[in-house]
Amino acid sequence: KEHRERAGLVGGCGLRPEIESQLSREEEKRATAARLKVALSLEQESAAAELRALLERVLSLRDEASSSSSSSSSPEAALSWCRCLLAGGEPWESFVAAVRAYDPATLCGLVWTANFVAYRCRTCGISPCMSLCAECFHQGDHAGHDYNMFRSQAGGACDCGDGNVMREAGFCKRHRIKSSSEVPSVPKDLLIMSELVLPQFIFYLIQYLRDGYNEPVLDVPSEKDLHKVLQMLEPHISFLEDLTKMGGAMRSVLTQVLTNQQFYKDLSSGSGENACTKKSHEKYLVALKGSGLTFPEDKLGSGVQEPGAAASSSVVQGLNNAFKMKLVGQNTCGSIDQDGSQGVGKRKRVKLSTTTKDQSIMDVLKHKCFLEELLFWTIKYEFPQKMVTFLLNMLPDQDYKIAFTKTFVQHYAFIMKTLKKSHESDTMSNRIVHISVQLFSNEELARQVTEECQLLDIMVTVLLYMMESCLIKSELQDEENSLHVVVNCGEALLKNNTYWPLVSDFINILSHQSVAKKFLEDHRLLVTWMNFVSFFQGMNLNKRELNEHVEFESQTYYAAFAAELEACAQPMWGLLSHCKIRETQEYTRNVVRYCLEALQDWFDAINFVDEPTPNQVTFHLPLHRYYAMFLSKAVKCQELDLDSLLPDQEMLMKLMVHPLQIQASLSEIHSNMWVRNGLQIKGQAMTYVQSHFCNSMIDPDIYLLQVCASRLDPDYFISSVFERFKVVDLLTMASQHQNTVLDSEHERSMLEGALTFLVILLSLRLHLGMTDDEILRAEMVAQLCMNDRTHSSLLDLISLNVFHPEFDPVMVILRTVYRRDVQSAMDRYTAFLKQSGKVHGNPWPPYKKRTDLHSSYKGLMGLLHCKTLHIVLFTLLYKILMDHQNLSEHVLCMVLYLIELGLENSSELESDEEVSDSGVGQERCHDSWFPGNNLVSNMRHFINYVRVRVPETAPEVKREPPASTSSDGSGASQNSGTAQVFSLVAERRKKFQEIINRNTTEATQAVRPKTSMKWSAPGATPQLTTAILEVKESILSLLIKLHHKLSGKQNSYFPPWLDDMETLIQHENPKYLHGDGMTAVERILLKAALQSRLNKHIIEEICRKVTPPVPPKKISPAEKKTLDKEERRQKARERQQKLLAEFASRQKSFMETAMDVESPDVDIAMEITTAEQHVSEAVYDCVICGQSGPSTEERPAGLVVLLQPSSVLGQCRNTTESKKLPTSEKEQIYPWDTCAAVYEARLATLQQYFKDSSCLQSVSIGWEGGVYVQTCGHTLHIDCHKSYMESLRNDQVLQGFSVDKGEFTCPLCRQFANSVLPCYPGNNVERTLWQCHSNKSMQDLIKEVEELQEQLGTFPVSISSETNLSKEMESVMKDIKSTTQKKYTDYSKSPGSPDNDFLFMYSVARTNLELELVHRGGNLCLGGASTAGKRSCLNQLFHVLAMHMRFYSIDSAFNPWKKLTQLALDENLMSNEEQPEVPVLYRDVLSLLLIQILTMPQPLRKEHFICITKVLFTLLYIQALVVLSVKCNSEDRITWMNSGALKKSLSNAKKTWEVLLSHVISELSKGKIYEQEGTEDLAMVWFIAWCPHSIEMYLQQFCLPFLRITSLLQHHLFGGELPSCQEGEEFAVLASCLGLLSPSFQSSQFSSASCLDWPVPAFDIISQWCSELVSFSNTHPTQVKVLLIQESKWDLPHLLQLPENYNTIFQYYHRKSCSVCSKVPKDPAICLVCGTFVCLKGLCCKQQSYCECVLHSQNCGAGTGIFLLINASVIIIIRGHRFCLWGSVYLDAHGEEDRDLRRGKPLYICKERYNVLEQQWVSHTFDHINKRWGPHYNGL
Repeated sequence: KEHRERAGLVGGCGLRPEIESQLSREEEKRATAARLKVALSLEQESAAAELRALLERVLSLRDEASSSSSSSSSPEAALSWCRCLLAGGEPWESFVAAVRAYDPATLCGLVWTANFVAYRCRTCGISPCMSLCAECFHQGDHAGHDYNMFRSQAGGACDCGDGNVMREAGFCKRHRIKSSSEVPSVPKDLLIMSELVLPQFIFYLIQYLRDGYNEPVLDVPSEKDLHKVLQMLEPHISFLEDLTKMGGAMRSVLTQVLTNQQFYKDLSSGSGENACTKKSHEKYLVALKGSGLTFPEDKLGSGVQEPGAAASSSVVQGLNNAFKMKLVGQNTCGSIDQDGSQGVGKRKRVKLSTTTKDQSIMDVLKHKCFLEELLFWTIKYEFPQKMVTFLLNMLPDQDYKIAFTKTFVQHYAFIMKTLKKSHESDTMSNRIVHISVQLFSNEELARQVTEECQLLDIMVTVLLYMMESCLIKSELQDEENSLHVVVNCGEALLKNNTYWPLVSDFINILSHQSVAKKFLEDHRLLVTWMNFVSFFQGMNLNKRELNEHVEFESQTYYAAFAAELEACAQPMWGLLSHCKIRETQEYTRNVVRYCLEALQDWFDAINFVDEPTPNQVTFHLPLHRYYAMFLSKAVKCQELDLDSLLPDQEMLMKLMVHPLQIQASLSEIHSNMWVRNGLQIKGQAMTYVQSHFCNSMIDPDIYLLQVCASRLDPDYFISSVFERFKVVDLLTMASQHQNTVLDSEHERSMLEGALTFLVILLSLRLHLGMTDDEILRAEMVAQLCMNDRTHSSLLDLISLNVFHPEFDPVMVILRTVYRRDVQSAMDRYTAFLKQSGKVHGNPWPPYKKRTDLHSSYKGLMGLLHCKTLHIVLFTLLYKILMDHQNLSEHVLCMVLYLIELGLENSSELESDEEVSDSGVGQERCHDSWFPGNNLVSNMRHFINYVRVRVPETAPEVKREPPASTSSDGSGASQNSGTAQVFSLVAERRKKFQEIINRNTTEATQAVRPKTSMKWSAPGATPQLTTAILEVKESILSLLIKLHHKLSGKQNSYFPPWLDDMETLIQHENPKYLHGDGMTAVERILLKAALQSRLNKHIIEEICRKVTPPVPPKKISPAEKKTLDKEERRQKARERQQKLLAEFASRQKSFMETAMDVESPDVDIAMEITTAEQHVSEAVYDCVICGQSGPSTEERPAGLVVLLQPSSVLGQCRNTTESKKLPTSEKEQIYPWDTCAAVYEARLATLQQYFKDSSCLQSVSIGWEGGVYVQTCGHTLHIDCHKSYMESLRNDQVLQGFSVDKGEFTCPLCRQFANSVLPCYPGNNVERTLWQCHSNKSMQDLIKEVEELQEQLGTFPVSISSETNLSKEMESVMKDIKSTTQKKYTDYSKSPGSPDNDFLFMYSVARTNLELELVHRGGNLCLGGASTAGKRSCLNQLFHVLAMHMRFYSIDSAFNPWKKLTQLALDENLMSNEEQPEVPVLYRDVLSLLLIQILTMPQPLRKEHFICITKVLFTLLYIQALVVLSVKCNSEDRITWMNSGALKKSLSNAKKTWEVLLSHVISELSKGKIYEQEGTEDLAMVWFIAWCPHSIEMYLQQFCLPFLRITSLLQHHLFGGELPSCQEGEEFAVLASCLGLLSPSFQSSQFSSASCLDWPVPAFDIISQWCSELVSFSNTHPTQVKVLLIQESKWDLPHLLQLPENYNTIFQYYHRKSCSVCSKVPKDPAICLVCGTFVCLKGLCCKQQSYCECVLHSQNCGAGTGIFLLINASVIIIIRGHRFCLWGSVYLDAHGEEDRDLRRGKPLYICKERYNVLEQQWVSHTFDHINKRWGPHYNGL
């Protein structure tokens, strides 16, 4: 009913005028919508008409003129009307919610685009393309499954809930099948409006698309116009996308609209009176025509319009003839516009006029519904992302899925045409695959479309059609008359892999068994497919350049290999996977049959007779490979009889030619015979055997050759091999020969190649009987023999000592890309044998027993038992023995290997009688070399004379021929007249003729033209003459003589069975398994003796005749040469050994001195060089000029140092629990509790209330941005250093450092450095002189210290004047200052005040001491000179700092020393200052210590040092008591005050903490210090009761940091050991080490107070210090406590604690938006020090040309940043202006990194690695340990 109504309502009554006037107002819209909805639900006809008209008005395509004025509002207005109407007056959000409630969808179907992170679980997937979105993956249970995470390349969709693609067990919680009964049915009136509005909306969209499209002029699509149209439409398509997300109910309405043919007919036929519609319909027809598509009018007959099942072959065949002419015409014009002028690849294209094109597939399109036209425009516009997403979002609707798939298939040819023309073919390919993979991965769907829409026909035809556009004439073989065409690899189509999406779809559908069966059953399809494959047969032909080097190296070869792999091999593997069982025999027979037919056609097309054209090779023979692989499958899995699948002998002979040509060419390429063809030919040879290609290339080739060899005459095959490898002429007994086809320098490697090929051919069992597991194992072993491999690279290429039983040299040779890999495997094998003590000397590749041959291939072993091979082996053994040229150990090795293979595979042990019977057999007439074909009996056959053809110059010519020429070993002689001359080529011709005659049916073919001679090398060859050679050897005798030759001794071989009969019984004697050539000979002789008694006797007999020296006399000079050579080699080896030993000992001594290896007793590098302590001056070795001497003021020496700013100390925290990296919104990190933050706040507060200059002496800075100085311990003269820097500046080599910034590497140890710290001239005497305790009283010392501080000019006069030394000290001070940023040095209120420099300098000392303490683990319990001590240069640093500190006088009135050691006389000092000084009790004691020591004249005496320490300790102790008193509650305080007061009168009152505490409390009670109780101090109440023990412990803990730093300082200034101790005793041990405790002090009850030594009456000075606090508390009562120095329990600095599983980090951070620019960064990173989230390389967060990471590294780590890159799982280090990749701390289950998350396996934290990273951070050794640094130019 509704349809009819709608159909009748074309035209349309105008809108009511009152609405017209206020169209735009929102309420009106809603009211209208609501009214219409009600009317429609009552089925009023007028309402439908009204709605129709309203929509036409709203959605009309305006004319160009009016559109400009109101275009801005029109799309938005239209959309808001649509929303209103759909919702029927309801608010849009509530309508969406209402529809969602009816969503029955059980599929996820989430669509994503490129770069989205998704998951794939192989355990749950049925199709290999299955993928899940992160949410579904994490909601499902995949624990223990084989899954990985991946970044989408082309986009995809989530398969959760789709049982066709994945197993139900893997569904997530949301998509475990809901039954449809739970979802209520949709009320009729909810979607009534949608059903009416949407058809018009979609038609409106299509009109827009029609309107916007203009046929490109001259094939240059106006991309801008298309882009504009798409931009206009963006909101509309987004609106549709939002609809699809409303769930199943809305999707089914959309499906209804898109697939209903009636709607389409009514709206778009262009028959209405609407001019707009008409115009757009015309544009549509034009577009169809322009696409080379006909709009099928009815006259073509119904069959064509719908390529349904009925229309298949009959109609098609009829059509073909009709269209043939038309097609040729079309094709030509099509290709001209594709590359009009330039001929790609400089070759003329070939057009095929006789194509069997299926016209209905290629050229006809008829659209019957919106969906079809929508897809048409999607293709026309080259797959805009939004449209693709919309079309895919609809897929969860089953009806839609089927309709869409059919539509897609119907447009397949059109897609291909558009793709070929596209300029953005990459993007387009990705979008196509994004769609097709969703459709074709589903087997059910693929099967349905195959049956109903001829999917396979379409795909094969389209592929064929695509390749036909770039064919050229093949130049293989017969260039002029060849009829074969191949693809041109230089075309864009192949070079850019444009065919990839189509091939990928084809492979995808072939993976479904039902579809593949259809394909294999359809003979017509198979023929077409073989036709397609033959386009690749012989492509990319290489011709060997013989004269000039090729000027342009084409790189097309990669396109060729990729094309064969993707377009031929992968579909082949897909098909093979369905031919695994007997039931599928028929399919294999079909493929083999059509393959052979195609091959026969190919041989005819290229005019092939029997010889390949020389100097040509193509690596691409896909037809051969199809044939080989299907043969292999048939025999291995389907139990087919091999012979039933093989062609006749003649065809076999042809089949073997080209694969054999490839093997010979490989050998030629490796012998550098193709060097004029450039590097690319080597690239081809490597690619051919490379791991990703070998299964589809070399393996089938070798297998095919094995099949041919097993069925052809062995003599023919062997002689073909040697002829193909061009070494026939070399196989002569004569010592000289003429090779017509090969230069002599290539002979050796070609001979090796030929023998190696034979060995591989005979040994390889990949397709001849090995099981899949054995093959896999063999592949792994071969890879592991060459190199250690990680698990992933092994997986990619197809750890442990796999050698001994499993090392198979043959497999390794087959699988190596580079020859050096074979060597590397041999080296590893040798090392393994030596290590296990099996063999000494150089072992040969081991002989490995082979798997048994499958019975079908037994014939292959015939090769080992044919005379031709035996003659070759005999000749080669003889030549090696006689030292002829161009032979090598490798040749011998292969010869022996072949003999051994023959013995292993001989027919059963022959009995001796049999031999003598068959001695005179029919073979005898053949030639007189050997009696029979069996190697076992031929081995003992003696050959006496051989006739050879030699150049006249050869030494053999002079000999006289004797009478008898050949005799058998058993003594029977025959008179055959003369010696035989043997020619491989003649043999082969004869055999070939025989086979041809046997096979031929037509007489015409009986005599083939002999093509081989037409290319013999020109040039005058010297006359050859015949000579007769006396040989008198058999293979056995040659072997025994070889043994003597190899061993260098005569009679070295002794038959082992004469001693021990056992050897003949034992089969595998382990003694012979590994070893060198002699072992191999022994093994062979033993096997020969085992197999025949006669052989055994003959061996014994030969050994009995004491053999004279082996070679005849004429060879003596040559032999002498070899012996001399040996001797010389031996001497050279000895010399080398000696040199190496000497070098090693030198290196060791250098390591000991320079690196300070085992010498913990030396404290700094300076002393290492001096060794003797009593020398008066320190002596330095300059590592540049090599001289030693003291450092003088005129020529100072310096330490190589690295200055780096450091904020490591600032990261110490007050708690022991580690900071975790936040991985959820709840967790946050606040930097308030770091050391840096606390100290900064303290300084700021002090500066608020006290005098600035005093504040700057009461704290230390440098917690952040402090300068850390470290050295490698090497010294150099400063003037030498300057010239070294000059030379570096002029050196243009790219260094990893910047010389202009003063950076260099230590000339000796290459450690990174950036400054030189001058060594203060001085002697070592001072160290020992003042070690003793002095007897002066404390008072005297205090006085001396004070006086020394007041003499300002106490530096030796010479130094204060300008000497080289003082200049250098100044320049290094500048370096130190410029190392860190200004903000870390400027804390004064008045900028540039000298107080700043003063503060900075003593803080540098503090930073270095504190860092050393951190490196020692935070305490000094271990004692000794730790590693940090070796790198420390504090002594020198102190001299430099002290020299500069002395320039700043401290006004004596403000000298803190006075306040500490004298009682103030004048009370008024405090009041008259507008800002008081910092009270002594607020001052940082360590800062005071450094100020005191650095302002003393250097060198400092130890007694003064101890005096300063004692005085400061008293202050520290009182500070501890003050803090303690504040921590107690008021009751405790009173108790302590009273109990202490009682003991005041005791003699040792000043040395007990009770008394002192009570005094402090009573003094402080005078002010308001204790009054703030109960408000802010609740935090302190946790010390509930203080017992004396806890107080004592508290005081010790409070004072320990001071004692540790002071002890370190003393250790550096005065030498001396740091004592080691238990943790509990640290306080006492350090106190006595510092001289605070008298050595005699022995007390069981140790008390910290006993270390006090008061310079003035204790109670008075305490009162004076406390009074300062009291007066401060009266003015600022709240601040008193805040400023008290709290006890510092800083934990060691640590990096953030990371979660166990990397996924936790990844899921939280990779979608997280940046806090600065609030975008999701492309490369997110987190700082592992503080957890800040930053954009790596993000331009969005750039500030003054600094990117965010660099900026953060400066703010957080003063130039050092450690960042974890979220998307790559790797850590990068930024250090100043350089950066480096550090590696990853997350590893997979196999312990491997996964950089860039390419493999996507689950990753787990590796604690060891993380500790190493943290260690390098804390010890500042990134620069030394990581080698690959590069500049980052602030761009990270």
